[in-house]
Amino acid sequence: MTKQKIFKILLIILSALLGLLFIYSGYTKLYPIEPFEYTFVDLGIVNWALAPFVARFMIGLEFFIGLMLVFNLYLKKFTIKLTVGTLVVFTIYLLVMILREGNNGNCGCFGNAIAMTPLQAVIKNVIMLAICFLIYKFHEGFIFGKLSSSLAFLFFVSSMTMPHVLNYVDLTYSEAYLNKPEDKFPLEMDTLFNNSAAPKTLSKGKHVVAFMSCSCMHCRVAAKKMRIMHEKNPAISFYFVLNGDSIKLKQFYADTKTQDFPYSTLKARPFIYLAGTNLPTIYLVNNSVVEHWVNYMQLNQAEVENWIK
Repeated sequence: MTKQKIFKILLIILSALLGLLFIYSGYTKLYPIEPFEYTFVDLGIVNWALAPFVARFMIGLEFFIGLMLVFNLYLKKFTIKLTVGTLVVFTIYLLVMILREGNNGNCGCFGNAIAMTPLQAVIKNVIMLAICFLIYKFHEGFIFGKLSSSLAFLFFVSSMTMPHVLNYVDLTYSEAYLNKPEDKFPLEMDTLFNNSAAPKTLSKGKHVVAFMSCSCMHCRVAAKKMRIMHEKNPAISFYFVLNGDSIKLKQFYADTKTQDFPYSTLKARPFIYLAGTNLPTIYLVNNSVVEHWVNYMQLNQAEVENWIK
């Protein structure tokens, strides 16, 4: 076998591996998908209602690019150009993240499956761009005649459909959750005050009080959502009651970037007594009375603002 043929095979393999990396990247963002959804709200691109659809479109785009690269379809004509454009956009976002927040936490490139800092993700993207350049310069890809266009169309449709099949958009997400009837009950503030450094002012007025474990993945997702909600409207009073040691607390803040939120820590027994075991527990408290007990996925900024009013 000649060196030229070996080099050709190497480029085919590189294209396929690059494609598998895109597919894996898209898949890992699906579970949980909420942090990826919140990214688009945080950037100001879309609102809370549209974010789930935009997130699934971007995951579908990763699936589509991945399949086209795996099968080496339309590489020079279309696929490598789309791949480079996507990588450049992702890299610009990562650079903006570094400028705004520093090289901290998980960039989310592989969801929660592989934690990477924004700078590590930038380096990864630069390497992928170099591979794209190599493929574009020396490899035409496969040509299957009319079958190529049929395959490309099939890949696009299946890629855009798959995120909705694997993790569909819950349309009850946007229902008026705070209008649902439920029994009000007093939050036992003495238990909180006697076992933590929570301020007594928490017993007066309206506050969103979130009980979260520092090691709970869903709690971190909830904290990220509340951070974005607070950035959109600083008038919303959030208070965190956290359970976890100093190391887990540091990791929690590195991931969620909520270190500026008022908080107190609570030991396991009083924490479970107030919050239960199904975390995160989010209470909408009015003068020490829990008026609403909400799921973080159904926590709606407009409805919380109406509740405050």
